Amino acid sequence: MAITDEKTDLRIYLQDARDVLLWKLDGLSEYDLRRPLTPTGTNLLGLVKHVTGAEVLYFADTFGRPLGEPAPVWFTGEVEPNADLWARADESTEEIVGRYRRVWAHSDAVIEELPLDAVGKLPFGDRPEQTLHRVLVHMIAETHRHAGHADLVRELVDGAVGQRPDGINTAPGDADWWRAHHARVESAAREAGGPGVA
Repeated sequence: MAITDEKTDLRIYLQDARDVLLWKLDGLSEYDLRRPLTPTGTNLLGLVKHVTGAEVLYFADTFGRPLGEPAPVWFTGEVEPNADLWARADESTEEIVGRYRRVWAHSDAVIEELPLDAVGKLPFGDRPEQTLHRVLVHMIAETHRHAGHADLVRELVDGAVGQRPDGINTAPGDADWWRAHHARVESAAREAGGPGVA
C-alpha cells in the first residue's frame, strides 16, 4: 500500500462520506427520498441539501472562492428554520444531487489550490479564522455524521444497511438471522432494565 500525504488522506475520507450519502438514495421513489422518518423530520434528500450548504459555507465562502452559480435559495436570505433539511415538492432530486456534485467539485478545487495551513474566515462564530485543515476535518465529521443518519433512514425505508452497496461491512445474515439478532438485543435490554421493564 502506498503512503499518501495528509491532504490526500483527508480528501479520501471526505469523498467516502459523500459517496455513502448519495448511494443511500439509489433505487428509491421520490416519496421515499423525501419522507420524514423521525419525529424531527429527518429525510434523505434533506440530508443532501444540508451538507451541500455546509460545503458552500466552509469551502467557498470561508476561503473567498465563490461558487460561480447563485447560492441555493434555501441557503441565503430569509428562509424558514430547517429549510435546508427537507425537499419541497418543486425541487427535483436531479437538481439537489446535481448541485451537491457541483459543490463538491468546487470544494475539491479549493482543497487542491490551497495549502492545509491556509486561513479562511467563517462568516459566523466566536472563532471565525479557520485553517483549511480544520475545515476539512470539520466537513469530514459533518458529512460522516449525516451519512450515519442516512444509513438509519434508509434502513427504515427498505431495510438496506451498510456503508457500501455491497454490504461488506455488515454481518452476513439473512432476514431470519437479523430477526434473531434483534430478539437477542431486545432480551439483553430487558434483562438489564430490571424487573419493571415490560
